[in-house]
Amino acid sequence: MSINLRTVYAFAREMYQKKSNARIQYGTAGFRGNADNLDSTMFRMGVLATLRSRVLGGAVIGVMITASHNPEPDNGVKLIDPKGEMLDPSWEVIATDLANVTDQELEEQVAKIIKENNIDVSSSSNVYVGMDNRYHSPRLLKAVADGVIALKGNVKEFGIVTTPMMHYYVVAANTKGAYGQPTEEGYYTKLITAFNALRGDKLENGNYRNLLLFDGANGVGARKMLQFIKRMNNTLNVEVFNKGDGKINHECGADHVKVQQKVPICMPKADPNTRCVSVDGDADRVVYFFTDENGTFHLLDGDRIATLFADYLMDMVKKCGLELNLGLVQTAYANGASTDYIVNKLKVPVACVPTGVKHLHHKALEFDIGVYFEANGHGTVIFSDNAKNLIKKAAGEGNINAKQFLLIIDVINETVGDAISDMLLVETILNHKGWDVKDWLGCYEDLPNLQLKVKVQDRNVITTTDAERICVTPVGLQEAINGAVANYKRGRSFVRPSGTEDVVRVYAEAATKEDCESLAYDVGILVHKMAGGVGPDLVHPNSCVKAHF
Repeated sequence: MSINLRTVYAFAREMYQKKSNARIQYGTAGFRGNADNLDSTMFRMGVLATLRSRVLGGAVIGVMITASHNPEPDNGVKLIDPKGEMLDPSWEVIATDLANVTDQELEEQVAKIIKENNIDVSSSSNVYVGMDNRYHSPRLLKAVADGVIALKGNVKEFGIVTTPMMHYYVVAANTKGAYGQPTEEGYYTKLITAFNALRGDKLENGNYRNLLLFDGANGVGARKMLQFIKRMNNTLNVEVFNKGDGKINHECGADHVKVQQKVPICMPKADPNTRCVSVDGDADRVVYFFTDENGTFHLLDGDRIATLFADYLMDMVKKCGLELNLGLVQTAYANGASTDYIVNKLKVPVACVPTGVKHLHHKALEFDIGVYFEANGHGTVIFSDNAKNLIKKAAGEGNINAKQFLLIIDVINETVGDAISDMLLVETILNHKGWDVKDWLGCYEDLPNLQLKVKVQDRNVITTTDAERICVTPVGLQEAINGAVANYKRGRSFVRPSGTEDVVRVYAEAATKEDCESLAYDVGILVHKMAGGVGPDLVHPNSCVKAHF
């Protein structure tokens, strides 16, 4: 098979010319931006996925078209490596360079990638492509497919799927079905079979009631949850809303509920303390919430889910009598109260890593059982081969708990954070414990916390270390933050640059809501003054006085 790189250039020149010269960077979740400017990027990522597959001996590479929790004008693309993990960091650099060269430089850049990576262009290449349900996704999917075709690769289009489903397909295909069948039905079958077996006939237990309200964020998760319901034989009573009639993530979904700390729009009327769950637009994030008898909103976010998982899995390890080390991985955004609870109450080791699922996933691999979650609800559990082999051996010797453990593993999508998979495990654990949401919430009391965004001229002036908890530059900013934090009981704050826009993200927590708001404001002022801030004005939460910038 011979490939003429002029074909790539011709495709790009005729159909996928660059519309913007603004530099874009492959971030923790790939490229994201206004969909009108992404056609050339999508085509080039189809080219890159084809080359990546050839480098790895023809292994399936996934391409997912989504902007996750971003609003509707945006879209994006990310590549999935053979084991379901994020794209190798060295290839993130290659992806960024390829996306930013001019149309005239494209042919030369592709040739450079081929030469530097010693790629046999005559070898086999396999690329899987999926998309979320944004109206511009089909156009962008075609661009990716054309990129694969331009290099004579094999492309398989899966249409509208969740991001976790694409990760699942890639791993299932590359393991020749050992992880599951690489089809939509195979995905449903694996998760539902295990969930139903764990649940049995005991649909309700103690304070646990078999009713769940599901906010689908008007995204693909709503569609797939309806498909789950059809196949679950009523083992889980789910009422889906925000099914797709509105805009994706607009005043609904996991990010809205987490950040705004309030219920999503279009939520049906429910009795107090009814379990509610929100996923994001591509269904890789999940948070729980409820409203109590007094009308007070309560959030059960990724930290809460992580502690629930760690507690349950640690108990399963003990019941099976196995020597396995279990650890929990968080980011600096994890609530301090959750970390205290995990370390001091559950006695589970905690590791802190920089923001981004790829960092958490990599760290979790160091444990036999690695639980990882971001506070935003993105996370999963990973089991080492050693752990799986020991559990399988115990199950084969008749250990009933080990047999149950194998079912738990099958409910979990280990490849990436999966909102629906995570939800099924939460429901399994709550049912097992006989807990309602108030029992779950009562494990510990969250410290009030707040996130702010401060616009700056250049986010790159902010550099950090120690898993983003310490600011290195601008010089003196960290000392100033330390001084602000010292004024508040149980105060904690850190800043980090956004991965996609010129803003600095400020996180703060303290013993009271008022102190938390004041601390966030204080640190925001410091960032604005010392890191080249630009408007708008920050308003102190406890004052009518504006801080003019």
